[in-house]
Amino acid sequence: MFLLRETKEENVKGKIIAAGLLAALAVAGNAEAKSLEDILKEKGVITEADYKEVSKVKPIKYKLGSGFTFTSEDEKFSLNLGSRIQARYTFTDFDEKNDVSEWRVRRAKFWLKGHAYTKDLTYKVQVNFADSGSSKMLEDAFLNYKFLSEAQILVGQDKVPFARQELTSSGSQQFVDRSNATDTFKPGRDIGAMAHGKAADGILEYAAGWYGGGGQSQTRASNNNAVALRVAVNPLGAMSYSESDVEYSKNPLVSVGANWYRNAFVKGETNNTSFYGKWLNKGAKFAANEKIEVNTAGADLAFKWLGFSAQGEYFWAQGDGDSVTNTKQRAHGFYAQAGYFIIPKHLEAAVRYSYVDPDRSVTNNIQTETQGAVSYYFNKHNLKLQADVTNIHAQRTLLNAPTDDMQFRLQAQMIF
Repeated sequence: MFLLRETKEENVKGKIIAAGLLAALAVAGNAEAKSLEDILKEKGVITEADYKEVSKVKPIKYKLGSGFTFTSEDEKFSLNLGSRIQARYTFTDFDEKNDVSEWRVRRAKFWLKGHAYTKDLTYKVQVNFADSGSSKMLEDAFLNYKFLSEAQILVGQDKVPFARQELTSSGSQQFVDRSNATDTFKPGRDIGAMAHGKAADGILEYAAGWYGGGGQSQTRASNNNAVALRVAVNPLGAMSYSESDVEYSKNPLVSVGANWYRNAFVKGETNNTSFYGKWLNKGAKFAANEKIEVNTAGADLAFKWLGFSAQGEYFWAQGDGDSVTNTKQRAHGFYAQAGYFIIPKHLEAAVRYSYVDPDRSVTNNIQTETQGAVSYYFNKHNLKLQADVTNIHAQRTLLNAPTDDMQFRLQAQMIF
């Protein structure tokens, strides 16, 4: 029986070798970078049975954008290695100070992920070498166990389930980077545990997390913790967390989501999470060492169809001081963006508007961003070149005129 199986595999390999030239030409012209066996199957060179035999187990596999995957013979262990590089140039024309011309490596990420002992137990470790030497170098480090697709448990460090744009990888953004509104209200990464899952083939998804509340790679000696909840509904079918309709969806896709985040910290802590929390920590409204409870909520809507994409989010936040001052501080903000592929799957133009009011009781402190972007996708988000221009408007008191800074960014990205 072993000899028969070996002979069968040799026959399949013979067909693949015989069709080598045909496959090479197909790969060269295939923007989707399909595997060799996929191409041969589509062209009828190998049968469905041959395809399953060849693709069943490979010690080493490579997929563009997903990296190299090493799998044990019994398929109980796997290790996937990959990387992402973003090289960026930024020129900022400031209203009231010297202009800045900056070259930087914005992100240089490397990940290890896979499964161990069973395909239901997965893991991921991701570092960003662009943040080498800081607490932000380690981004993800978690274990995830899947009881069912609808019931999974994750423990370790990962993104807090809040804000669609934050949950979308920085490598899958429509602009060079996220909006100011998202950066203001997002909790970012934290250490803790999360229950999550997807039901009805991705039509419904949920996540509920319990975290230390200190933020990325931070702990604190306190009984204050953070909690987060997120629910999203995709009525027309599963919709990926990826901006731009690079897949050129033949059918319309819609996603509606809502999330809530709560944290508490003592003013003066240096490791409290979220940009809004840090802003409250430095504010003059609360007394030194006063306990501040922060509640943040958001809602999002996203749409994709035939190269057109649009999405937006609204955020609301409130900081409540304890009995020392009994102070409340409210903030809100939103962004809306849309893009369309002028050349399907390759050349896209996009616009975005972002609005933040960090303290609704104070006048003339609104921050807005008006942006335009052009992106060329050589191979979806795996290889792309992006450029955007932004008017950054900041209101100020009557004694100081508002500022309008102009920012120009150019970024090249490769995922491999």
